[in-house]
Amino acid sequence: MTHSPTDRLRRRLREACAAAGVTVDDRAKLVLAVTLLAEHAERPPELSTHAGNGRLAVTLRLPGPVGQDHRNTLPLLPDPGDSAILTWHLPAVHDAATVPVEEELATREEMLALIARADTVTQEQRELKHELAETNSGVLAMYVELEERDEQLRQAHAVIFRELEDALRPPPPHVDAFDLAVHYAPSEPDSPTGGDLYDWFVLPDGNLHITLVDAVGHGVTSTRHALTVTHAIRTLALEGHPLHDLISRAARTLATIEPGLMATVLLARLDPVTGDITIANGSHPRPVLVTADGDTELLLPPIVGRGIGFPDPGNGSLVSRTLAAGDLILLYTDGLTESRKNHQEGETRLLAIAPRHAGEPTAAIPRALATEMHDIILHADDTVVMAIRRRPL
Repeated sequence: MTHSPTDRLRRRLREACAAAGVTVDDRAKLVLAVTLLAEHAERPPELSTHAGNGRLAVTLRLPGPVGQDHRNTLPLLPDPGDSAILTWHLPAVHDAATVPVEEELATREEMLALIARADTVTQEQRELKHELAETNSGVLAMYVELEERDEQLRQAHAVIFRELEDALRPPPPHVDAFDLAVHYAPSEPDSPTGGDLYDWFVLPDGNLHITLVDAVGHGVTSTRHALTVTHAIRTLALEGHPLHDLISRAARTLATIEPGLMATVLLARLDPVTGDITIANGSHPRPVLVTADGDTELLLPPIVGRGIGFPDPGNGSLVSRTLAAGDLILLYTDGLTESRKNHQEGETRLLAIAPRHAGEPTAAIPRALATEMHDIILHADDTVVMAIRRRPL
C-alpha cells in the first residue's frame, strides 16, 4: 500500500504519542490538527518530535506562516505565535502504549475519543446550564427577598418620616378669632423633610405668632438649619423681643452657632381682638391678602428686608393690615410660585387663582392652591402653604 506524506505524518505522530504516553484524546486532537494543516500546505511540512520531562514536544514546519485566526480553528491549539513553525507541548500521563498498525483502526480509535470528548463537553455544558439555572433561581429568590425587605424598610421609613413630620410641623394652635390651616408638600415624596418649616404659637399676651422659614439647601442639613431658625425665633419671641428685631437678633445669635446658615424668613403677628396683622419679612415671598369681597393684594413691596445669613439681615420696615371678618391671608414658600421657574408669573397666577378658592373651607384651601399651582412642575421644591382667615365677629 502506498502511503501519502500526510499518512506518514500521522503515523509518526501516533508512534511519538504512544512512546511518550500521550492520552488518546490529546493524540486524536493533535493528529487532526496536523492533518488539517498538511492538507492545505503547498508542500509536505517537516515534523520533529522530542519527549522528555514528562512532556512531548511536536514541531511542524510549514511552507508559509499560519495566521492566528487559522490557528484558533484547530482542534488543538499550538503555542502562541504567528509564523510557519508551530509547536505543541502535550503532557505524558501514562506509560508507553501501542498504536494500532492499521491506520483505519487508529483513526477509528481517535474518532471515538473525539466523539467521547464531545459527549463529555456536551454533558458538562448541560450540567453548567442546569447549575446556572439553579443559581439564577437562587439569585431571583434572593432578589425577591431583598425587594420584600426593601419594601418593609420603605414602609418603616414612611412611618418614621410621618412621625418626624408631625414633630417638625406642629398642628394649628387654637385661636378663637382665626381659622388656621396648612399644607406641606415635599419635593421628593420619600423624603418629607426639607428646608421649609413653620412654627405657630400663642404668645403670653394672647397674640398669635407665625414663623415661616425656607433654609437654603436640601435634605437633612437644610431641615436642621430651618429647625434651628424656628427654635431661635420662638425663644426670642417668648422672651418678649419686639417683632421688628427678631430676624436680625436671630441672625446674630445663629452666626456663631451655625456659620454658613442661610434662610429666608417671614414673621406674622396677629391680634385676635382687633384683627390686626403685622408682618416682618426677610427675603421671603410676599403674603397674599384675599378680602371677603374677593379682592387680592400682595401685602409687601417686591423686596423687604433680608434673610438670615444675608448681609444686614432683617433690615426692613413692618407692614400692617386690619383683617375684616372673612378676610384671608396666604403665607407660602417659593415652591408654590416657582414650579414653572418664573416667580413673577407664579405670583400673578396665585393672585388669579386665590379668589376662586377663598369660598372653600379654610382647611381645604392650602392643598387646593398647591394642587392647582403645581399643574405644571418644571422645578420641584418643598412647598408650604398656610391659610389664616378671620372668623365672623
